[in-house]
Order: sequence, then C-alpha cells, then structure tokens
Amino acid sequence: MTYCCGILVRDGLVMIADTRTNAGLDNISTFRKLHVYTEPGERILALASSGNLSLSQTARSTLTEGVANPETGEIETLMNAPTIFQAAQRIGRVVRSIQDREGKALAAAEVNHEVAFLLGGQIKGERLRLFMIYSAGNFIECTTDTPYLQIGEHKYGKPVLDRAVSFDTDIYDALKLGLISMDSTMRSNLGVGLPIDILVVRRDACEAEVNYRIGTDEHYFQDLRERWSAALRAAHMNIPRPPYGGRAGF
Repeated sequence: MTYCCGILVRDGLVMIADTRTNAGLDNISTFRKLHVYTEPGERILALASSGNLSLSQTARSTLTEGVANPETGEIETLMNAPTIFQAAQRIGRVVRSIQDREGKALAAAEVNHEVAFLLGGQIKGERLRLFMIYSAGNFIECTTDTPYLQIGEHKYGKPVLDRAVSFDTDIYDALKLGLISMDSTMRSNLGVGLPIDILVVRRDACEAEVNYRIGTDEHYFQDLRERWSAALRAAHMNIPRPPYGGRAGF
C-alpha cells in the first residue's frame, strides 16, 4: 500500500509520496515512489506511483530507456516528450503494454496487478499540469475546481484536502495540508509510512524549489503531527454535544 498526492495551486505544484511497500505483515520495505526528471529552466516532470511495485518499476525504466515509435522510429522517453500531455500519453501506452504482457499471468497467480501514476510538471512555454494515469492506461487531468489528485490509500487523507485546499491556496499552505493529509493516512493505515518525499515546483520556474525527504527524526513533521492531533481534540471539545437524549443539550 502507498499514498501519493499532487496539489496544483495558482503558485505552483506540490507532490508528496510515502516510501513504504507491503508484501505481507512480515515483508515491509522502503522504496522511493516519487521520481523527478529535470532539465533546470527548461522542463521538470515528477512521477509518483502506487500499486504493484514490479510493474511500476518496469514502467518507469521503460520510460527512461525509451520506446520506439512504430510510425516515426523516434525513441520516446519522458524527457523528450514535447508536452506534458504527450508525456501522459506515453505513460498510458507503456502501462497498457505491460498489462497486456504480464497482467494475465499475474492475475492467474492471484497477484494484484493494479498500478497508477501521478504525473506533474511543466515544460518551458507550456502551462503547469497534473495528471493521474490509471491501470488501464487512461488518464484524467487536475482542474481548478478540484486542484488535487491522489493515488493509493487515499480515503483517509481526502477529507483534509476537500475541506481546506483551493486553487488560490498558498503553495506552502498546500504543502502543509498535504502533509496533514499524509499524517491522517499514516494514522489509519500501517501500510503507509515514513520516509516521505516532497516536491515543490513554482509555476514557470521549470525546476524544483524543494526536493526533500522527511525522515523519522524530522522535527517539523513530528511537530505538525502533534499540533494537528491537539487541534482536533480542541475542536471536538469546543463543539456542543448533540441535543439528543435526556442529559444532552446546549
């Protein structure tokens, strides 16, 4: 299990991913799930993955080495995609190819072969964009109405984003809310855990402003977790009890 989210606000892009993989209670490992591809000032693409680790690694390696276009003969990679949209298309084609080649065998062995990706970034001269690519290879794009996308174990962190994030949210407030969303997920699912990789990309910069790993001894994240828990307890205590039953009331 994993949890990754991307938040696209007016100022830029935030992407967050945990690193825990779980193949059973006694087989827990750490693997990076947020990978950044950049030519500073010209382009930056960030790819986060969830689902079957072997398939996501195969897809990422294929996209790095390149796939020959049968019509043009060009070797297509993420780094030479002319647009972010075409980069999303390339990821979708690779995912479909891997599923066609390996999906049936994995299903027959009763191995979950679902995989999903978040692709965010900007190419110079283009707008900043964020996509989610599904296991079937199709994809959707983030919009200003709902300026975030999630993959993996998303249900625990979604309410935080639904209530607090808008397109006009400051980029570092978006990072803070994303980390609270991650903490909420970690609290409720042991399959999601530290370290956490974070990326902040300012609009039109085409390079990372923050590319950082939060470890187990990170003071800010531990303080954020404690403050959020205290704030929830305080909010609960400040809300009147329900006016139902003989002893309740305002």
